[in-house]
Amino acid sequence: MTSISTGKTLRTLAGAALGAAAARAAYTALTRRPPGLNGRPGAEVWGRTNHRGEPVTLLEGPAFAAGAAAAGLLAPGATGRVRAAALLAGAGSGVLGGYDDLSGSASSRGFKGHLKALARGEVTTGAVKLLGIGAVGLGAAALAGSPAPTRAGRAFDVLLNGALVAGSANLMNLFDLRPGRAIKVGLITGAPLAATAGSAVVAAPLGAAVALLPEDLGERAMLGDTGANALGALLGLAAARLGRGPRLAAFAGVAGLNLASEFVSFTKVIAGTPALHRIDMLGRRPRRSRRRSPGSGWR
Repeated sequence: MTSISTGKTLRTLAGAALGAAAARAAYTALTRRPPGLNGRPGAEVWGRTNHRGEPVTLLEGPAFAAGAAAAGLLAPGATGRVRAAALLAGAGSGVLGGYDDLSGSASSRGFKGHLKALARGEVTTGAVKLLGIGAVGLGAAALAGSPAPTRAGRAFDVLLNGALVAGSANLMNLFDLRPGRAIKVGLITGAPLAATAGSAVVAAPLGAAVALLPEDLGERAMLGDTGANALGALLGLAAARLGRGPRLAAFAGVAGLNLASEFVSFTKVIAGTPALHRIDMLGRRPRRSRRRSPGSGWR
């Protein structure tokens, strides 16, 4: 038993190390020569303004998705079906998030906003992303398979697991509103999964997240929809390896939080809850701190 546990721990650590190395390599390459789009320079395409009004890059997201995907294919301990499911969940959600990052607008937000836009005959990028991630979740769940002995049981598992992947992808994006917040949520929820049947899926993305956390906390970069959707989808797929009871509980939590986000600001709740606020501020610059960039005045 001890040797089995040790072997699992070593495989998890190896997967995390691969994820960290791949994500850092991808981030270095992308920020060295940011890819342009339709004649626009890369710095302009991927540049955004954060909650302080300071410039950040969205390239952390593609670096995370690429690093997690590459490491997931190489990390030990996963079957071919699980590797394929993880690749689809992470890369598919990341691509759809990237589409919204680069082409979306803030005119419609949340499920209600996108549904109202559809009722007006307007297909928003957010609606395309939500529907696409739903399809990605079902596809990943079908690829990963189910141990249920009956056809009805396997069909139920695919629907439940697909909803868990898609719901987790959307939920993680809702936390990407302050430096490091989404990654912290990912690490807090992913650590227990790393000790369960989902370790082969979650090791690489957790390693990638840890490697990019300094950029996020330093307010130089952010995950954006690309990275947050990919991280959430992979955590959801890892949770899909749990037993049916824990999976139902996980889905209830994910669905409840997604629903609550339509009526409650997570940022206000976190700010008003001392324990959550301390975790949220851990490693971040003080609120009134201002960053100085080389060759310029204070921003």
